[in-house]
Amino acid sequence: MKRIVSGLALGLALASQLYAAQSTITEAEGNACMGDDRSRKQTEAAALTEAKKKAVERVSTHVKSETRVKNFVLEKDLLSAYTRAEVKIIEELEKSWYKDASSGECFRARIRAEVVPDVKAMEGLSEDAQFSDDPSAPLKVKVWADRREYKTGEKIKVYLKGNKPFYARVLYRDATGQTIQLLPNPYRTENYFNGGMVYEIPAGNDKFDMEVGPPFGDENIMVYASTTPLGEIGVETRGGVYAVKTRTGDIGSKTRGVKLSERPVGKTAPASTAEFFEDTVVVKTGQ
Repeated sequence: MKRIVSGLALGLALASQLYAAQSTITEAEGNACMGDDRSRKQTEAAALTEAKKKAVERVSTHVKSETRVKNFVLEKDLLSAYTRAEVKIIEELEKSWYKDASSGECFRARIRAEVVPDVKAMEGLSEDAQFSDDPSAPLKVKVWADRREYKTGEKIKVYLKGNKPFYARVLYRDATGQTIQLLPNPYRTENYFNGGMVYEIPAGNDKFDMEVGPPFGDENIMVYASTTPLGEIGVETRGGVYAVKTRTGDIGSKTRGVKLSERPVGKTAPASTAEFFEDTVVVKTGQ
């Protein structure tokens, strides 16, 4: 077995969460026409607002159809959290003007959006173990390690568990800011996981250990997960793992470029939604 990198450091892994978020990614379109009371700029803004509104409606419909939580109060709270959702535009897929026979100059805005439910409401729901582990609830993936503290030369294990089947990418960022992709890796290419099962890293065909060493400091283990395949990031082989070449600030947005499948409904085939989850655990190292 090989180390990830000479001198790789890992540490406190049952530590506090830096960031955790459940969301849903979808595509939506909004249209608006100028009329007598709108400028071109106002029309464009109105179309974008309409697209965001439709994104929330699409996701709310998805949540209602997919969620079968047995506790009625929890289900009600979940749906309420999505009515107060925030919409983040991941990508503007189309921005174009066109002429409508009856309305004149109109503008179309098509977006890929991430719909983030009310954070405080979701935090409250996550405290209920039954809800968090329910496969009919929105995707949630837990990440943790086997011990609280590690010293130089000790090895660490990372574990993953989701409440439903999911695709995942697990990254490690050391104290210097270098990012390594632990999973999938050159020897363990599968990135699809069954719900309700605990997965260990490293394990199986992995060809690396995670051994504590300098530099010491605050470091992160990050998981990005989705119910559909994740967007690609730039990586290159480095022993038993991948070194991440994508800029740190772009990893999240590129990963959110999830592959949305088409679901025929009647005579149309609107883009489906993809449940998304991101979690980062702060880790510390010491001599």
